[in-house]
Amino acid sequence: MRLLVSGGCGFIGSRFILDHLEKKPEDSILCLDKLTYAANRDIPDIARSVSDKFDFVKGDIADRDCVFSVFESFRPDAVVNFAAETHVDRSIEDPMPFVASNVNGTATLLDACLKYGTPRFHQVSTDEVYGEYNGSPDKGFDEGAPLCPSSPYAATKAASDMLALSYFRTYGLFVTVTRGANTYGERQYPEKLIPKTIRLALDKEPVPVMGDGSARRDWIFVGDHARAIEYVLEKGTPGEIYNVPGESELANIDTVKRVLSLVGADSELVRFVPERLGHDARYLINGEKLKDLGFSHEVTFDKGLEYTVKRYLEIYRCVR
Repeated sequence: MRLLVSGGCGFIGSRFILDHLEKKPEDSILCLDKLTYAANRDIPDIARSVSDKFDFVKGDIADRDCVFSVFESFRPDAVVNFAAETHVDRSIEDPMPFVASNVNGTATLLDACLKYGTPRFHQVSTDEVYGEYNGSPDKGFDEGAPLCPSSPYAATKAASDMLALSYFRTYGLFVTVTRGANTYGERQYPEKLIPKTIRLALDKEPVPVMGDGSARRDWIFVGDHARAIEYVLEKGTPGEIYNVPGESELANIDTVKRVLSLVGADSELVRFVPERLGHDARYLINGEKLKDLGFSHEVTFDKGLEYTVKRYLEIYRCVR
């Protein structure tokens, strides 16, 4: 297989690439990444050290000339689209980069698939497209739930999902979508909750927690998330959506306190701050459809969090 991975220098995309190269050394991967502030610029070198069938192109998925040139030369058999602006607070401050990348960029990739005969497209999305969950305590949104995004980020992801699925219905392109829970692990940019808490705790700086900390999030380890995407890429049905829950739901304050404990910091560092605009109290998704494909989690939250904190501590201590 010749696999084009957009956004492959990002948090989840990089894990997907490295795992895929290790498990399927016969495949060729081309990573197309804009290398924004959140990208890990070491990934191309790391991936090349794993496989000589890896290549990298710096480029923006919203740049049609760049994308079409890549498709012309590489001729992928499948595209996995990780490329996206993802930070909710940034989307509230300025939504337009999210529209450009998440909507226009996805449209460009889909058009390139049609033009160059690429038969397979997978869209990596988020549970945030469903909006706040207020249903039965343990059920969660299933894939047929209405979309009700609360932030510009989530709205652009919902739009890109619908756009991708429309290419299945209209043009017959083999499209699948995964919607993942909050993901954590190594190589995550430290604007997100867990790595940000680790960094602040090491510096003995205040750790902000929105509202009273009762907002709840479901967490999945990055390795399990990447593996679920691989699973759907291999076994998924065209035109279908698959939720990827973590099955580890916690209040944000409890997540922060667990991180502080692993770092060896005092919970007195916690500072409650006003909630962001449109803040959702709870996200929860139902993963039965993914389980029906045969997928199961390998990493518990406790095990994954302990590993993640250890890795970040090693990195931060090396650069001090």
